[in-house]
Amino acid sequence: MTAPTAPPSQAERPPAPGRPERERLSVVGVIGELLILAGALLALFVLWQLFYTDVQGERAQREVVESLDWVEPDVVDGIQAGGQDGPATIPAELQFTDVDPPAMDYPDFTETFATMMVPRWGEDYIKPVSEGVTRADVLDPLGIGHYPDTALPGEVGNFAISGHRTTYGKPFADVSDLKVGDSLIIQTEDAWFVYSVEEWEIVRPTDVEVIAPDPYAPGEAPTERMITLTTCHPKFSAAERWIVHGSLDYWAPTGNGVPEELLEVPS
Repeated sequence: MTAPTAPPSQAERPPAPGRPERERLSVVGVIGELLILAGALLALFVLWQLFYTDVQGERAQREVVESLDWVEPDVVDGIQAGGQDGPATIPAELQFTDVDPPAMDYPDFTETFATMMVPRWGEDYIKPVSEGVTRADVLDPLGIGHYPDTALPGEVGNFAISGHRTTYGKPFADVSDLKVGDSLIIQTEDAWFVYSVEEWEIVRPTDVEVIAPDPYAPGEAPTERMITLTTCHPKFSAAERWIVHGSLDYWAPTGNGVPEELLEVPS
């Protein structure tokens, strides 16, 4: 009978086989494919956020403007610069500076109560203005939002509004192009309001005094009829806010033509 062979010592044992090279390469390949897929999905999200939301937003905001039966077709379709083949302009005797405009009911949340036109941003620029500044309810689907509890168009105080600078129709995309003296034109069902730019500034998101009734003297009772635009700065960031302040030049009742400022080409 043959005696059993003693097991080899630890030093004599052959090394355990390592993981096959093919399996290691397979794991690396899967990880690489996952990274490529993640990059592709991220790129698609960026494209959707930057471009497709603009297409959606511009279409939706256009439809909102077209649904307002008090907006003249010439204004919706874009006014011919220089006044040729365009609508009549408001006569000087109907441009009021020291008379209160007609009172309007305070709008409900998300209600579109005005439109905004800015000649500096093109003859076809017209955007709806709706009550509220929440993203999901107003800024993303409707464009420009009005800060609750701030003045309404033409009122003594600060008519403060907000809009995106990028994505979702980006109504304030060209805010940095505005110059002192540029017209900011608001139309409601009953009146036109022509404001002009006075200054701009860049502030922190916490500097809420920019929408105070008197942004130049927060805490004091307002005496002027003002407008304030707020948007994010820099583009693609919410680190700061770009602010534009303006004051009312005049208001006029609707039904008597359009402001002559709409026919002017800013220099």
